[in-house]
Amino acid sequence: MTTTLSRRPPSGDRLPAGQRPNAALDLLALPGVGRFLRWRHSRLMLQLPLLAVSVVMVAHAFWGPDLAPKNLAALLTWVHFRGLVVLALLCAGNLFCMACPFLLPRELARRLIAPRWEWPRWLRGKWLSLALFVAVLFTYELFDLWSDPWWTGVLIVAYFAAALLVDALFRRASFCKHVCPVGQFNFLGSTLSPLEVAVRDHQVCHTCSTKDCIVGRRAEAPQALDRQRPAGEAQLPIIQRGCELGLFQPRKVGNLDCTFCLDCVYACPHDNVGLLARLPAEELVAAGSRSGLGVVERRADLSAWMIVFTFAALLNAFAMISPVYALEQAIAEWTGLTVEWPILAALFAVTLLIEPALLLAAAAYTTRWLSGTGESLLAIVQRFARSLVPIGFGIWLAHYGFHFFTGLWTVIPVTQHTVWRTTGRELLGAPQWHLGGLPESVVFPLEMGFLGLGLLGSWLVAWGISRQLAAERTLGGWAPWAALHLAIFAAAVWILTQPMDMRGTFLGG
Repeated sequence: MTTTLSRRPPSGDRLPAGQRPNAALDLLALPGVGRFLRWRHSRLMLQLPLLAVSVVMVAHAFWGPDLAPKNLAALLTWVHFRGLVVLALLCAGNLFCMACPFLLPRELARRLIAPRWEWPRWLRGKWLSLALFVAVLFTYELFDLWSDPWWTGVLIVAYFAAALLVDALFRRASFCKHVCPVGQFNFLGSTLSPLEVAVRDHQVCHTCSTKDCIVGRRAEAPQALDRQRPAGEAQLPIIQRGCELGLFQPRKVGNLDCTFCLDCVYACPHDNVGLLARLPAEELVAAGSRSGLGVVERRADLSAWMIVFTFAALLNAFAMISPVYALEQAIAEWTGLTVEWPILAALFAVTLLIEPALLLAAAAYTTRWLSGTGESLLAIVQRFARSLVPIGFGIWLAHYGFHFFTGLWTVIPVTQHTVWRTTGRELLGAPQWHLGGLPESVVFPLEMGFLGLGLLGSWLVAWGISRQLAAERTLGGWAPWAALHLAIFAAAVWILTQPMDMRGTFLGG
C-alpha cells in the first residue's frame, strides 16, 4: 500500500486549483476504517442496512398508523434522515450518497440488462435536478408531506423507481449526475466537508498510462499495468469501473459531483487515491476549469443551484413558523382566493426568484462600482454565487439540526410500538412515549453556532473571490456580498426565534 501523502505535482505541471500540496490525514490509511473502506464490497455493506430500513419505512407508510408521529416513514424521513445527512456532510462528507440505497436495484438490473443509451444532451447539467428540487419543496409544503405517511411512502418508492429506470436505460451515473435533487443538495453541502476523495501523489498520475480511475480497470496481466496497453485490449472485460460521473482524479477539485463511491480507489492500480483531509470550503474559492464540471463560475445551472440552495433554506425554515400562516391568511383575504396553491406559488416565486434577483443584482452593481471591474452584472453574480453556499448550508444545519436534536429519541418508542403492532408482543418493551430529545435551551445555541459558522464561511469565500476579481480593491468587491450574507443571517435568526407551528416540535418543517 502506498504510504506517501504527498500531493506535489510533477515538475512542469500545475497543481489543480483548490488542491494543497500535503494532507495531514488520509482516512483510507487508518487501521480499521481504512481497511473497511478499501474493501470493494464496503459500499454494499453500507447500502444494505439503509435498504432494509427503507423497506421497513415503505411498509410502515402504507400499512402502519396514519398518525405521522407514530409512523416510521414520516418520522425517519422528516426528522432523522434530514438531520443525519446535514450533520454527516459537516463532519465527514457525502456519506449518504456513498451508502445510497436507491442504487442497489439499479445494480441488480444492470446484471440483467446493460444500459444502452447516453443521457440526452439537452437534459445534461443541473437544470432538471433543480426543477425537481423546487417541485419536491413545493409539494412538501402544499400537501403537508411531513404529516402524511402514505404520501411519504409514495415519494420513497418514486425515488427508487426513478433511479432504477434512469440508470437501467442510460449509461454511467446519469441519475446521480443529472437527475437526483438529494444528490445535488449533498454535492453542495459537501463543499463544506473536511474530507475529499483525491490523488495522493500527482507524480504517480503523471507517469500512469492506463488512467483506470476514469476508464475503469480491465482484465490484464500485472506486468501490463505500468506500460502502454497492447492493441486489442479494448475487448478485455472491465473488472472494476472507473468514475461514472466523469471526474478524472488528477484534474478533480473538491467534492462537487463526487458521491464518495470510491470506484476510483478500487480502480487505481497504483493505490494512489485516498480520502484526504482538507480545509472546508476551499474549493468554493478555487477558480478555473475542473474535471467533470468545467469552469464552475461560468455554469449558469450551478450558480442557479447555489442561489436556490441558499434562499430555499430560508423559505423552508420560514414555512415552519406561525407567521407564515398569518401571511397566507392575509393574502387569501386580500385576493379572495380559497385554495392554497396560488398563494404558495406566489411565496415561492418571491422567495426563490424575485428576492434573489433584486438582492444579487444590487450586490453585483455595488461590487462593480466599488471594485472598478468591467465584468457584467451576471458574470459577477455567477462569481460570487459560490459565497452563498456556506450561509445557506448553515441555515439548513440549524433548521434540520433543530428537529433532529429535539426529536432525537422519538424513534425508540415508535419502533417499540411498531414491533408490538406487528408481533402482538412487546419484544422491545413497552413504548416509552415520554422520550423526546434535547431541550431547546441546549439546541438553540447549536443553531446559532451553525449560523455563525455559515456566515464566517461565506465571508471568507467572498473575500477570496474578491481578491481574484480585483486584488487592489478587494474590500470594495467583498463589502456588498458581506452585507448580503449578514442580511441572510439576520433573516435566519429572526425565523428561528419565531413561535413555531406544532409540526416543528416533533416532525419538522
